[in-house]
Amino acid sequence: MSIRLYDTATRQLRDFVPLRPGRVGIYHCGLTVQAAPHVGHIRKEVVFDVLRRWLEHRGYAVTVIANLTDIDDKVLIKSAEQGREWWALAYANERMLHEAYDILGCEPATYEPRATGHVPEMLELIDTLLEKGHAYAAEDGSGDVYFDVRSWPGYGELSRQRIDDMEPAADADPRGKREPRDFALWKGHKDGEPETASWPTPWGRGRPGWHLECSAMAGKYLGPEFDIHGGGLDLRFPHHENELAQSRAAGQPFARYWMHNAMLTTAGEKMSKSLGNSELVSEVVQRVRPIELRYYLVSPHYRSVVEFSDDALQEAAAGFRRIEGYVARATEVTGGVDPAKGVVCAEFAAAMDDDLGVPAALAAIHDVVRDGNKRLGDGDSPALRGTLAAVRRMLGVLGVDPLAPVWAKHSDDSRLRGALDALVSELVRQRQQARDGHDFATADAVRDALRGAGVEVEDTPSGPRWTLG
Repeated sequence: MSIRLYDTATRQLRDFVPLRPGRVGIYHCGLTVQAAPHVGHIRKEVVFDVLRRWLEHRGYAVTVIANLTDIDDKVLIKSAEQGREWWALAYANERMLHEAYDILGCEPATYEPRATGHVPEMLELIDTLLEKGHAYAAEDGSGDVYFDVRSWPGYGELSRQRIDDMEPAADADPRGKREPRDFALWKGHKDGEPETASWPTPWGRGRPGWHLECSAMAGKYLGPEFDIHGGGLDLRFPHHENELAQSRAAGQPFARYWMHNAMLTTAGEKMSKSLGNSELVSEVVQRVRPIELRYYLVSPHYRSVVEFSDDALQEAAAGFRRIEGYVARATEVTGGVDPAKGVVCAEFAAAMDDDLGVPAALAAIHDVVRDGNKRLGDGDSPALRGTLAAVRRMLGVLGVDPLAPVWAKHSDDSRLRGALDALVSELVRQRQQARDGHDFATADAVRDALRGAGVEVEDTPSGPRWTLG
């Protein structure tokens, strides 16, 4: 049976046929590193980690490129608010992102390019668009360069919108635009912005637009045409729409399949740093183990909206512990097995081949576990060993094999993080108490002591939040 994937561009399930036999190139949009990652971000990482694992299980050699947006309006705004250099803020948050990947057992990308390392490629892409008549430099002296959306007949094809029905682009000052929906390829340097956040160009110093960054990096590492472009559904418009338009206008076929995961919500709203309703990964793994959080994020279909709640999280953790209990008991009886020798059952394979149908795949695992539990009373046997190996092999595809080395190394770390969280949270509480009592000298002293220990405190609409800087 061939693998079928839901292609967002065509709105239908399509048989997956790679560009090159036996090889798959995937580009998925990484984070803008203006703050620590929350579980909504990490859902996307887990989804594409499972996709990669399944493709590799099916025998493909997979190249994954996941970019980092380390220069952006949001990064500059946050750095100014915190009184930190923008590049230091971006790097600190990049480190926290990598820690979150590691905590949740995500395999590292083949390569993770930073936007700031690819300005020459971006300028080359702009030059191509200017030469082809799809871009123009603003005439107001701002140094901005825009993509001319009306010059490209296919604009709107990914999100299936007409240009006249779209909202004006909000990523640059509209004064230099010919059309309100034109989007910025390059942003001229503005008074008050750090000089280090700009690069010399024929139009003056400036920095890249967000959409341009991804097109340039995808093209550099995967070529003008590649297999799968992924990301959260919130990126389909305008970000991916703009990527697609500027890349094809430059003469590149670009992505052959588009995959988007649905959002993680809180009280019906998309989990978002700007809305103040986000749950940091570092906070959630104090309430459940990292493997249980991953199981919670893996369990729904990737195109299903998930309403985040502690009740649902605990329910998923309990479901995982039932599988884990079988693995532990069967391992004790058999002395252990090599999961690489396990045989994935037909129901699991059919579910995964059908657009990563993880809910049906998990149901198949539970069926095999029930069969395995019946065999436990018979003691060690080839049948029990085969069942245990199969369960571990299937769990490994989902990244939740409880005996995988990645989870063992976090067992002691979890206790240490719990102790650290308790101590720092108490100091943060004391600081907030001092602020509420207008004792700002004490509040500042506590903040400075925390900062000296490498802990940054951020005041958010939902209360103070701390992160390791």
